[in-house]
Amino acid sequence: MQVKKEKTILHIDGDAFFVGVEMAKNPKLKGKPVVTGEERGIVSALSYEAKALGIKRGMPIFRVKRDFPKVTILPGDYKAYVQYSGKMFDIVRRYADDVEEYSIDECFADLTGIERLHKMNYRQIAEQIKKEINDELNISVSIGLAPTKVLSKVASKYVKPNGLTIITKDTTLDYLSKTPIEKIWGIGPKTSDYLKRKGIITAKDFIQKNVTWIRENLSKPYEILWNELNGEYLMKIDPITKTIYSSIQKTRSFYPATNEKIFLLSQLSKHVEEGCAKARYYKLVPKKVSFFLKTKDFVINEHQITLNSTTNVPEILIPLIEENFNKVYKKNILYRTAGVTFNELISDDINQGDLFGNNNLSKKFEVIHKQIDSLENKFGKHIVYLASTQKAIKRKVKGTDSDDFDRDLLFL
Repeated sequence: MQVKKEKTILHIDGDAFFVGVEMAKNPKLKGKPVVTGEERGIVSALSYEAKALGIKRGMPIFRVKRDFPKVTILPGDYKAYVQYSGKMFDIVRRYADDVEEYSIDECFADLTGIERLHKMNYRQIAEQIKKEINDELNISVSIGLAPTKVLSKVASKYVKPNGLTIITKDTTLDYLSKTPIEKIWGIGPKTSDYLKRKGIITAKDFIQKNVTWIRENLSKPYEILWNELNGEYLMKIDPITKTIYSSIQKTRSFYPATNEKIFLLSQLSKHVEEGCAKARYYKLVPKKVSFFLKTKDFVINEHQITLNSTTNVPEILIPLIEENFNKVYKKNILYRTAGVTFNELISDDINQGDLFGNNNLSKKFEVIHKQIDSLENKFGKHIVYLASTQKAIKRKVKGTDSDDFDRDLLFL
């Protein structure tokens, strides 16, 4: 009987990737406090030196200029970031056939069984990949090696920057005992708060619960995560190269659960406004928009709309959701989460019109939203918002769902 070979999964995580690319373009910046995001009015990325000063992502640029005058402030060069990302992934593909581009500065690769081909052990292969990325691109990355994707993410985060950490089944407990539960990929703030109330402080505490406890207290995705942390390879590498942009998704849970139609529509309206702002920032438009409601029993009802004309202005999209709302909404059902997803994103410069003049209307709204975006970059979100969003803005709700997230683009 042939013994199944244990998986070896590599995860690469770029070190302060956007700023790292800026330093590669201009080596004089190396070792200095640098931030990007000048064009947005807030810090979108920062060097480790800037972080040491107390600067954080999302900090207004005017505050950085005022309080940290020696910090170099740059606009984002997203074309360069994409180019460096592609070159980094190409280097990994020199050694592994199955490479999954997870985000612009992260990838997974299945190294299982390739030692003989390259005449190197797994550590040596990882070291060689790190060296080639550094030599050819002049950027640093941190690498994790482990039996599963989730454990490899733990490993790559364990030592940063420029780290290389290997987790085996024999050493898993040692690493997870030093990893706070909130640092585990897939466990957000709501879930980590919930788990801490249950006495689960570290990742080790989590995996030492039995599967019955996991099933009784958490939803299915967390059982998969629990198995991955226990060394069972379930989340497969997806080696298909991405040819379209990823989605933008906005969700929010609320307590208590409700079936108040106006409130639910207002939540969806707020998500559409925020999703459109993100799409405009990246100069993208969706071909499809979906929205969903999740019941208090975690049942998801979702509907997808294929757009006649791509757009990133909420005045066009919100009425479409209102028209289709009853396809997901049922009376006497209590809902705890609402969300919106923009799918099949394309560049807004190839946006095409339609037969009904919606594109012309969209263009008119785009002019208005450029001014609104400028105001929000200076003064914060929700300075100006649609009347349909008001109830969601004004009513303070407590989020309780374990999988709330505000997911930006995985790929630029």
